[in-house]
Amino acid sequence: MPEAPEVEALARALRPLIRGRKIRCCRLVHPVVVPAPQRFSLARNVRGARILGVKRRGKYLLLPLSRGGIIFHFRFDGQLLWFDESNNTPPPNIHVDVLFHLDRGTIAFVDPRHLGRVEWHESPEQIPGIRFLGPDALSPRLAVSTLAGILSRSDHPVKVVLLDQTRIAGIGNIYSSESLWRARLDPRRPANSLRAPEIRRLHKAVVSVLRRALECCQNPAPDFRDPSWWFTGLDRILAVYGREGKPCRRCGRKIRRIAQAQRSTFCCPGCQE
Repeated sequence: MPEAPEVEALARALRPLIRGRKIRCCRLVHPVVVPAPQRFSLARNVRGARILGVKRRGKYLLLPLSRGGIIFHFRFDGQLLWFDESNNTPPPNIHVDVLFHLDRGTIAFVDPRHLGRVEWHESPEQIPGIRFLGPDALSPRLAVSTLAGILSRSDHPVKVVLLDQTRIAGIGNIYSSESLWRARLDPRRPANSLRAPEIRRLHKAVVSVLRRALECCQNPAPDFRDPSWWFTGLDRILAVYGREGKPCRRCGRKIRRIAQAQRSTFCCPGCQE
């Protein structure tokens, strides 16, 4: 699932490509990715609107328009593609769900599993998932004191708290596991049991992990013209995620996978306990 670094990289790459463009029309190829109440109104609401910019909020990608805005939520497999043509026919042999035909070029939302979402709203806050987001993980607002306050208010496992988008926006399963490994913290520890030095260590780890991931996600930059494109090189910077049974890069013990909140957590039983 794209987390804050991946979505931020998408926003930075997409911005110069579509900012200032006018939406000629919108075509729903697979309407299932659009909420049912909007399946007849999305095209009408965006037709003729100008794209004012590209922003990110947590794991959401926002396109502010001259009226309202488009919100993309990629979930697990959603992605964006760009076609230089502006005709109404999707390219052959390429799965697309929603096409936005601009005055020059076409942007497409693609999700073969149809778990992602495309919506139009007058304001992003009309989506509960955005309205109740916590401070952004890539923002200076997430200071050590802010993180300390968030952790102190919950006795849930610290990994579960990091995943809660209403507490901290943008961290998912990958970078929460990586941050806890870097901070040498057991993911099962109650969040409110962390002491001040441990919180400072965790904050430093979160910032470092996300910045390194963002750098990796931008090199190479997203290639919206390549249907098979996806972020490369991330596996080289991961210390625990997806490495069950492999030796810890710090102490040599085998990485373990445990279940937390119906998600897989990867950690080292040697240096995280």
